[in-house]
Amino acid sequence: MPHPWQTEAVNKSDTLGIQARVLVIDDEPQIRKFVDISLRSQGYNTLLAATGTEGLALLASQGADIVVLDLGLPDMDGRDVLKELRQWSRVPVIVLTVRSGETEKVALLDAGANDYVTKPFGIGELMARIRAFLRTEAPLVDDVIPVFDDGNLRVDLTTRRVTLINEVIALTRKEFALLAMLVRQPGRLITQSQLLREMWGPTHEADTHYLRILVGKLRQKLGDDATAPRYIFTEPGVGLRFTSESTRGSASGKASASPQPPSSGRP
Repeated sequence: MPHPWQTEAVNKSDTLGIQARVLVIDDEPQIRKFVDISLRSQGYNTLLAATGTEGLALLASQGADIVVLDLGLPDMDGRDVLKELRQWSRVPVIVLTVRSGETEKVALLDAGANDYVTKPFGIGELMARIRAFLRTEAPLVDDVIPVFDDGNLRVDLTTRRVTLINEVIALTRKEFALLAMLVRQPGRLITQSQLLREMWGPTHEADTHYLRILVGKLRQKLGDDATAPRYIFTEPGVGLRFTSESTRGSASGKASASPQPPSSGRP
């Protein structure tokens, strides 16, 4: 069986400045145009998006060396865009924000932003920060956009689409976030405290029942039997591990039973 991780390599620029590609996600046409003209005048290539959904799609399909992200988007909060792309990309992100408070800025950096520029901003300041990141972020390894697919379960982290035996599985935001955390690190044991901290915040690290309930619902939808799991394995009292037959290195010709699509009945 081929390895279940499918990847789409996103080619980055051969140089750090002149040919770098900048993705600008901002819903204000005048700002997009102003930044676009300024970037192109300095030799940068640009991609422009007016919504978070469009921006994520462009990043997934064409790649970028750096992202300029506005927080006030019409379809989704910029912080949600940041959270989404951080699931599968390490591209530097400079946030444009009118929120100048220290608490907000700290929250943005903790959420995965690399820097921020407060609106209204001078184009010279933005250009200087872009140049600084392109100097320090050596693109030695291309971003990889992962799709897990073992022939039964398919998880596309960019489109948030999950299918089991070609049947779309509807997951809640929490269920998908948990699955994404596990799928991104196949074979690795992720502790309960880490999962609880990432999913519900640092004040809930002891609330293991939250995780137990969520895992139960996710397993039911994936048709994954807790007593004989195919994907989500529990290390009692420690944490969870995502794996599959192929990532466990099974090379025998004996095929295990394919999971059945989840039913609406009891697990």
